Amino acid sequence: MYDRGRNRRQLPCGDLNRLVAVLRASTACLAAMLMVVGCTTIVDGRALSILNDPFRVGGLPATDGPSGPRPNAPSPKGTVLNTNNGEIDELSLLSINDIQEYWKTAYSEPLQGAFRPVTKLVSYDSEDVDSPIVCHIDTYELVNAFFTSRCNMIAWDRGVFMPVARKYFGDMSVNGVLAHEFGHALQIMAKLVTRDDPTIVREQQADCFAGVYLWWVAEGKSPRFTLSTADGLDHVLGGIITTRDPVMDADTETEDEHGSALDRVSAFQMGFLSGTTACAAIDEAEIDQRRGDLPTALRVDTTGYPETGEVPIDRDTLSTLMELMGSIFAPNRPPTLSYRQSDCPNAKASPPASYCPATNTIVVDLPALAKMGRVAGPGQYRLPQGDDTALSIVMSRYTLAVQNERGLAMQSPWTALRTACLTGVAHREMAEPIDLPSGQELVLTAGDLDEAVSGLLTNRMVASDADGISVPAGFTRIAAFRAGVGGDMAACYSRYPG
Repeated sequence: MYDRGRNRRQLPCGDLNRLVAVLRASTACLAAMLMVVGCTTIVDGRALSILNDPFRVGGLPATDGPSGPRPNAPSPKGTVLNTNNGEIDELSLLSINDIQEYWKTAYSEPLQGAFRPVTKLVSYDSEDVDSPIVCHIDTYELVNAFFTSRCNMIAWDRGVFMPVARKYFGDMSVNGVLAHEFGHALQIMAKLVTRDDPTIVREQQADCFAGVYLWWVAEGKSPRFTLSTADGLDHVLGGIITTRDPVMDADTETEDEHGSALDRVSAFQMGFLSGTTACAAIDEAEIDQRRGDLPTALRVDTTGYPETGEVPIDRDTLSTLMELMGSIFAPNRPPTLSYRQSDCPNAKASPPASYCPATNTIVVDLPALAKMGRVAGPGQYRLPQGDDTALSIVMSRYTLAVQNERGLAMQSPWTALRTACLTGVAHREMAEPIDLPSGQELVLTAGDLDEAVSGLLTNRMVASDADGISVPAGFTRIAAFRAGVGGDMAACYSRYPG
């Protein structure tokens, strides 16, 4: 967040550059924080789209279960050049077998031309000084996986990139990485991109194609892999978020843009929910329309240093936030903010921020909230965390007050998703400065949405009801938040009417 007139921490350019380098090089910002809700139930009698059902993910039941290679999966077939015959290469080859089998059958309109398999697979160790030059690409210290059309080849780093992804996000993260790389091969087959298209168009399409394939796996159709729609898919999303672009300022923005956490998850969800047609429709105009006026770079202060985009989580900030929420939602009876814990007769406490419908009060445990809002990043073994991790939770409790004024249920799965959606609306409104009577200001900055999206996977509070109860799948929670960011209040009430 950006707060005009208050002392804001600056990120020295050297630190920013190191941060960019670390995030580019590794996926080790980790899903140890990912938690999972247990069993699911099916609610009967709801006249509700299956895409908005709290207990379904893309029309599939939201369930936990095994994710990874099937015990009876066929042995991988084919040749991996430069292999060490280890587990990573075996898993990667099995993944490529599965991905190519799917697309050989699924390749059809709107994709033009004919399916053409990737014929060359190469493994390398980025830590090995003798790692080979592959299709004119030096692989030493190349911590990545990539497709190159020049050689119709997919290559991967078995030394660092794939083992780290597997360690923190599971076997399906390796599969997901290769599904993304095969998405680049699909672009060439279908002539979806040209040399003039920016990197983000290529990357968004590839994320989308990965979502299409993984829906097929989650549906249970793959003979080689399984993917649960709660825990398993949450870990795939965690990997996608971790490999987002680092937060940059206007001077460090480049054409080699892969997208923010929200960009990347959005593209993946488009493929998972809507299929190949959605992927083929992604172009620069579609991405610009989806982003709207959301910030993509940090502000630069008067001395030329980039702002961190972080504000302190204290009483002054929360007072401004409450005033801002009142301006956005304009309730007849705005909720009050309290720092004193007290019993609520019709809702359970959900620290660090709770809403009591009976008293129309938001109760905040400020030390706990401030701890949740501390910046975390590379080396701290968690997904992005910062001020909006905390502030988005308070915003979500405010939206419960707005719903309560409308006479809507305070405890239900639909309440949880409607809350996430309305919190997304608030974020969209905060993309531009809003004049407040106090003269204070809170404005969305680059990186805030990454923090909010990560929180939807980890603490889940933004997508929870007045008792702090959420829904099983992180995919569903993020989809509801996205619906608000890209929509309006009326859409939230119609999508989640329960």
